[in-house]
Amino acid sequence: MKKLIYTLVAVLAVFSFSSCGYNSMVTLDEQVQSQWAQVQNVYQRRSDLIPNLVNTVKGAANFEQSTLTKVIEARAKATSVTVDASKLTPESIQKFQAAQGELTQSLGRLLVSVERYPELKANQNFLELQSQLEGSENRITVERQKFNEITQVYNSKIRTFPNNITAGMFGFTKKGYFEADAGAAKAPNVQF
Repeated sequence: MKKLIYTLVAVLAVFSFSSCGYNSMVTLDEQVQSQWAQVQNVYQRRSDLIPNLVNTVKGAANFEQSTLTKVIEARAKATSVTVDASKLTPESIQKFQAAQGELTQSLGRLLVSVERYPELKANQNFLELQSQLEGSENRITVERQKFNEITQVYNSKIRTFPNNITAGMFGFTKKGYFEADAGAAKAPNVQF
């Protein structure tokens, strides 16, 4: 009789854990980590283009060395900030995003400076690199959006009842999101 009771308890435990959401939480956590890897992949693609862009721009006579230096420094800082995919806290994502944002701003200043160099604007290699950078920025936007979408599904799963009990027992924690940069809600003032 005791053996039968133990068997029934074991069977009930298996069924209760299979319906508690643990497996779907693991699946969603893996999807978040996979999407984070894709986000890093597109940022790496952009980072890999920058040395070629800098070298192309260096070839232009009298180009502002300080602008190039800032791009190189921002790239070094952006590539040094890494985030463990299993610890995607809001703070770690914000730190990563801040470093990437500095690089984006430096690249923006570089591309604005290029306007004063007609020979550089006509350089086919530069134009191709500029186009690839624009494509990278678009990819980054898409992958960040996908990351936020899967993270929202994961966060909702671990915070709803009764999944929140299982999540707490097994250490599933809320993941952070990419957020708009400070001041992004305010439209820029454009004057002609």
